Amino acid sequence: MRRIDHGDIQKITCATIPTAHGDFELCLHRAGPLGDEHMTLRMGDLGDGRDVLARVHSECFTGEVLGSRRCDCADQLERAMQAVASEGRGVIVYLRQEGRGIGLEDKLRAYALQDEGMDTVDANLALGHAADERDYAIAGVLLRSMGVISVRLLTNNPDKVSGLERSGIEVLERVPLVGEVTPQNAAYLRAKAARMGHALSVEDAPEGPESDVGG
Repeated sequence: MRRIDHGDIQKITCATIPTAHGDFELCLHRAGPLGDEHMTLRMGDLGDGRDVLARVHSECFTGEVLGSRRCDCADQLERAMQAVASEGRGVIVYLRQEGRGIGLEDKLRAYALQDEGMDTVDANLALGHAADERDYAIAGVLLRSMGVISVRLLTNNPDKVSGLERSGIEVLERVPLVGEVTPQNAAYLRAKAARMGHALSVEDAPEGPESDVGG
């Protein structure tokens, strides 16, 4: 995947966004020659940029806008905002990498394959994609542009930890971020744990159909 240098990033504009968890500063950034847009959601003074509570979150239209229960994405975003607000200081990097980087069109195609019995990994592979095509280098670039040096990372995904570390951000701690397990997302969460190494324990989760592509 293409590495994105600091010089590729442009901060376009920022605004205060009042939420149920308090006021956040939402900034829109444009990255690279294709002009991909990503966002940062910050609360509080980041000070020296060390020991910042952070979340790297991937866009999920179906979960966050439509309320789909096939994934835990919306719940994770909500819980991340709660955690940052409780601490009074932190950053959520919101990456426009729908469907683990495969885009909305193929994400919906993957849904159809999951409905036929494939799990989330095999559905991506059947469409000619990797299991996860996200690039976390851009998250590291965005964090560094905000002066962040080290983080406690809200994630269950070890790839996010290693991705940030490769981009020059020190990860002091991985903070678990476990969303609600439902009959609709249990198989998806099991697949993430068993096949993608996510730090999840869903042995006692209710059974249900395979679910969303996200996380």
